[in-house]
Amino acid sequence: MTGTLYGLGVGPGDPELLTLKAHRILKEVPVVAYPAPDSGESFARAIVAETLSPFQHEIPIVVPMRTQRFPAAEIYDEAASEIAAHLDKGHDVAVLCEGDPFFYGSFMYLFERLGGDYPTEIVPGVSSVMASAAALRRPIAARNDVLTVIPGPLPDAEMEARIVAADAVAIMKVGRHFARIRSVIERMGLLTDAGYCERVSLPEEKILPLESATVDTAPYFSMILIYKGAEDWIRALPAGKPLDVR
Repeated sequence: MTGTLYGLGVGPGDPELLTLKAHRILKEVPVVAYPAPDSGESFARAIVAETLSPFQHEIPIVVPMRTQRFPAAEIYDEAASEIAAHLDKGHDVAVLCEGDPFFYGSFMYLFERLGGDYPTEIVPGVSSVMASAAALRRPIAARNDVLTVIPGPLPDAEMEARIVAADAVAIMKVGRHFARIRSVIERMGLLTDAGYCERVSLPEEKILPLESATVDTAPYFSMILIYKGAEDWIRALPAGKPLDVR
């Protein structure tokens, strides 16, 4: 009998946003895998560090943090092979994923390789989009509003077209694209309808109206939320000053 593969969403950063189910599974499994950079600690592991036991076997999945392309398929092939070896021995394996496993989550690449061969359970987590809306203290969408999630690296023209077609927008993966994205939003006349969220749920969290955020680059864990739908009562943000800096 093989072990069960778990994809655990661990949320945006605050350990208290880990679900009870993910916490229970994490306490029970003998093997824990997680994405890790080639320098520094794993953010996913750091979120649940106090829950882990020294008796659990850990599998860091080292993914180089580079702007250039790297052989990601090979990395996930090797990780899947190592995880499969534990599953074949009857050991349950929990794979940690920041946010939610199936929302831009790295776990989906392991699921693609292992999900058809082993019992698998996905435990959803709090996504950064919902955590950012909560931190901004503004509903993200209402009634018949259409919410569009846009990756920051999209070209300007495509990004602008998708913003035009949406009522509410979440722009993820902002990072080094921040100045360019801000320029697009300003050119569209939506600067005052946009909020900037950085490192949401962490002690160093910053929440600002986008017009107050004037840096050239942003951290990887940052997001821009725009509302241009029918609900005027959730449109405006206080201008010219931070909403909250913790």
